[in-house]
Amino acid sequence: MTSILHSRERLGLLLGFIGVVIFGGTLPATRIAVSQIDPIALTSLRTAIAGVCSLALLLVLRRKLPPRHLWPHLAIAMACVAFLFPLLMSLGMQRVDASHGGVVLGVMPIGTALVAVMITHERPRLLFWIASVTGAALVIAFALRQGGGTLVAGDLFLFASVVVAAIGYAYSGRLTSQMPGWEVISWVLVMALPFSLVASLLTMPADIGQITLKPWLGLLYVALFSQWIGFFAWNAGLAMGGIARVSQIQLLQPFVTFALASWFNGETITLQIVLFAAAVLVTVAISARTRARPAPLPEPAKQRDREPPQLAAS
Repeated sequence: MTSILHSRERLGLLLGFIGVVIFGGTLPATRIAVSQIDPIALTSLRTAIAGVCSLALLLVLRRKLPPRHLWPHLAIAMACVAFLFPLLMSLGMQRVDASHGGVVLGVMPIGTALVAVMITHERPRLLFWIASVTGAALVIAFALRQGGGTLVAGDLFLFASVVVAAIGYAYSGRLTSQMPGWEVISWVLVMALPFSLVASLLTMPADIGQITLKPWLGLLYVALFSQWIGFFAWNAGLAMGGIARVSQIQLLQPFVTFALASWFNGETITLQIVLFAAAVLVTVAISARTRARPAPLPEPAKQRDREPPQLAAS
């Protein structure tokens, strides 16, 4: 029995790592895609493609509609995760390198934790707040240093994307106590489908025949992997290996982004970028470990009220 549990945990860690690698490719792929595809069109197309795939999967598996009382939370997650985050991130990737974005978005777990704290009315320890403020300050200092003392437009878009993603992921995390994580993201994308399909038709590039292969591949990557499939591996890994252990793998994501940005985007990863990213990740680790935990609950209530960070990886 012990060996089976260990094998399950190892598989969970492997799936979690696969999820982190998939999400780590989001910024480099977006950077490639926006070189020839408008950010609004990219957002619409990635959400529509993922939505069609989600609808097909839900129909094949004959999943029932979520209860009506969950629809408001799904709507909030839809607005943030399916539209605002990818749009703001794409606008940022038009203006700064993927490696730069990797440092800025490295603070996203702190933002998600802060929103979750506000939703659940938790009272974290003082060290949580110190780590959170320090992480945010490090990211701002990095952006100012890279921008020659000013915040460039790309940074503002990325900061805004962190805020909306934190809100969307926190609400999505609450929904995972009611249904599997893959089903949450699938229903979110299906709910967005009427809007994303219309937006795709309205924003389809006029010079579609002139777009080269690499931007199309970038679009397919962010649509199928970043927006959808990555959550399957990530959520399965959390369920099998344990949230506490597997979620720590997320600390590797900025460095995965750096490696992929160097390989696919030809970006130079400086020591300054690596040091700032490492410092931000230390604050993320501290904030994750010092966030207040609710008192033990009976098993049904615990299952109902738990808030795993399943959807806080991309």
